[in-house]
Amino acid sequence: MATTTWVLDPTHSELQFKVKHLMITTVTGSMNVLTATLTSESDDFQGAHVKFEAETGSIDTGNTDRDTHLKSGDFFNADEFPKVSFESTSFEKDGSDYVLAGNLTIRDVTKSVKLDVEFGGIATDPWGNTKAGFTLSGKIKRTDFGLTWNAALETGGVMVSEDVRILGELQFVKQA
Repeated sequence: MATTTWVLDPTHSELQFKVKHLMITTVTGSMNVLTATLTSESDDFQGAHVKFEAETGSIDTGNTDRDTHLKSGDFFNADEFPKVSFESTSFEKDGSDYVLAGNLTIRDVTKSVKLDVEFGGIATDPWGNTKAGFTLSGKIKRTDFGLTWNAALETGGVMVSEDVRILGELQFVKQA
């Protein structure tokens, strides 16, 4: 079977991260400039290869001061490390869904991660484009990637949790 390439439709996709703040509420952010490709040799995406990049300078949490702090050397250091990247090592079926494994790189630190992927299906839009939809979810430890800034609280605990949840709604367009 021939290899099919699918390219991310950024206007119908989003990548979010969620982190506990003061250990009592969750702050949500996104990376608004992202690209991704998915290549597959089968119609069911089994064994597909996924590559992804997001610009750290596009981080948006809805708060300019927080965004500036996240882009600083305390966190992503967007000037020195302008991209977060991911390349899959496997994309395996798990029932009707998938487990995506691969290498995630943040601040030039690369770690293996596994993410759950729910397959939303394939549809043709009104302009004749074939699209595939996926919901991505998983969790990483930010300190594994050199994102170690934190502050102790007087009441115990820390300001920012170590665990970061990753959530994505990703729509890909089949290339001719």
